[in-house]
Amino acid sequence: MIKKKSSKIVYKNPWMKLREDEVEFPNGHEGIYSYVDKTDFSLVIPFKDGGFYLVKQFRYPIGKSFWEFPQGRYEPEALNPYKTALRELKEETGLVPGDCKEVGYLHEASGYCNQGFHIYVTENHIQKEQELEITESDIVCKWFSENEFLDLIRNGEIVDATSISAYQCFKLNY
Repeated sequence: MIKKKSSKIVYKNPWMKLREDEVEFPNGHEGIYSYVDKTDFSLVIPFKDGGFYLVKQFRYPIGKSFWEFPQGRYEPEALNPYKTALRELKEETGLVPGDCKEVGYLHEASGYCNQGFHIYVTENHIQKEQELEITESDIVCKWFSENEFLDLIRNGEIVDATSISAYQCFKLNY
């Protein structure tokens, strides 16, 4: 097991911290381990009639728009994954669910980030208006059958690892 000897924040903004830890490896070698420290988030699988509502939005680091399940980070003061799931679903799709069940918790990229995400499945939705944040003005919401969803993965139109792994939790636990 790697032992932490010290830790410092080398960069910080409202959404993340970059930490650099002095560590000792099991073989006695000493070194540093840098990682991103981020608040967990919630991902929602809006399920209806054998298919899913997805959102398409521009992802700046990649420079392209892709389809994915609605998702968003916890508000730092609340830290409530269930409420975050419902808020993100309403904001991004306009859907208000009648039923909501947690089907998993995963870590996004455990080799360089401590962020995890709760996965919820919602059903029996009431359609209302989207409540997009100012930075989400490009989001489009659309329903896809499960076969169409799988085709989107095959065709490279869903490349979001969290959406693909959440789908697997859906298949295993719902």
